[in-house]
Amino acid sequence: MDLNAIQIILVILVAFLAGMEGILDEFHFHQPVIACTLIGLVTGQLIPCLILGGSLQMIALGWANIGAAVAPDAALASVASAIILVLGGQGEKGVQTAIGIAIPLAVAGLLLTTIVRTLTTGVVHIMDKAAEEGSFRKIEIWQLIAIAMQGIRIAIPAGLILAIGAGPVSSALNAMPAWLTDGLAVGGGMVVAVGYAMVINMMANREVWPFFIIGFALATVTDLTLIALGAIGVSLALIYLALQGRGGSSDNSAAANTGDPVGDIIDNY
Repeated sequence: MDLNAIQIILVILVAFLAGMEGILDEFHFHQPVIACTLIGLVTGQLIPCLILGGSLQMIALGWANIGAAVAPDAALASVASAIILVLGGQGEKGVQTAIGIAIPLAVAGLLLTTIVRTLTTGVVHIMDKAAEEGSFRKIEIWQLIAIAMQGIRIAIPAGLILAIGAGPVSSALNAMPAWLTDGLAVGGGMVVAVGYAMVINMMANREVWPFFIIGFALATVTDLTLIALGAIGVSLALIYLALQGRGGSSDNSAAANTGDPVGDIIDNY
């Protein structure tokens, strides 16, 4: 699929915002479900990109920065794989291949993240000198420069993929042998399953398990639309909140240890 000039500019803008949000984490443009959806929206390939974003989101939920260990770059993986999916012109059939391509891109993005964070270390020293001089204006300017560097970190690879064009990308995808595309599809499905497992491992307790079971059962009913499933989910959440309000005890010791550590902390607080 060929993109016009306006679409190319909008895709690069989305990539730039996704890169900045990887640090700001305010509007969540770096989250796969949002980044892929926006790229699908501006390119006219909303449904395939939305499916791709939802699948990558379940994987990225298990990614987290722990100490000095930096998680794979979800922003680069989302933007680059969505662009490849759009340029490849395979539609929903190319989603699994795009997922398989996204994982190596996420790991490769760590190199760009390391380079940019190393450069921003120098920016911090410049801002320290500006603080000693009492120049708040200079501090603000260098802060914006440092944030823009994070956006450029994603915008440049996006621009390079767009510069390659739809023809070479489509030819490369079509030239892949069946064993490779099937392997990427299987691998992508396995990675998504691992993402589900990691999320369940973090969230599962005796209060949440029934909702998981009901959700998976309802998902198999083909006559229900996404709006209907969303309405059922909201209804179950309201029922849960109502029952939670009626349960418990006036004794704090008896109300503790419900199986939801975060909920216990919030209730006690």
